[in-house]
Amino acid sequence: MFLIVGLGNPGEEYARTRHNLGFMVVDELASRLKISSFKSKHRSFTAESMIGEHKVVLAKPQTYMNNSGQAAQELLSWHKIPPARMIVIYDDVDLETGVVRVRESGSAGGHHGIESIMNSLNSGAFIRVRVGIGRPTVSGDVASYVLGLISKDQSDSLAAAIETAADAALEIISHGPASAMNKFNA
Repeated sequence: MFLIVGLGNPGEEYARTRHNLGFMVVDELASRLKISSFKSKHRSFTAESMIGEHKVVLAKPQTYMNNSGQAAQELLSWHKIPPARMIVIYDDVDLETGVVRVRESGSAGGHHGIESIMNSLNSGAFIRVRVGIGRPTVSGDVASYVLGLISKDQSDSLAAAIETAADAALEIISHGPASAMNKFNA
């Protein structure tokens, strides 16, 4: 069994922001898996499906980004899934717009959602799919940038990145993180 957690913020005002790319990737996966609705459970919107022989729980935490760890920990505990079988998908300002990278573990890299999960689990040993959003072109507040709407010049590359990140998650489940890293980190 795998848990796929897309990070974002609840509410319509955040729906089309850079910081909600994790939610967008989970929605893409739900579409591919023919999932039409999510249920509210464990501080998240969740849905279950099968990918090959693996049962998969898709989740969009409703705790706001900086408290994502609360939802992730509850989901892992309830479903009895080890952290090593959790895939967390999120936006990353340190990657160029549209770049997707897979990692088996690591640091938070300044991302507060990942920091929250690491603090809640007392571990960084979970799989990450990072979706690059780049840094703001004008110097300023990074928080305003990530919470800003996806710009027109980024929309095509981020739409492609959402599909690529969904492909990466499927590859991780079907063939393992090493295969996904070889395929998507080139």
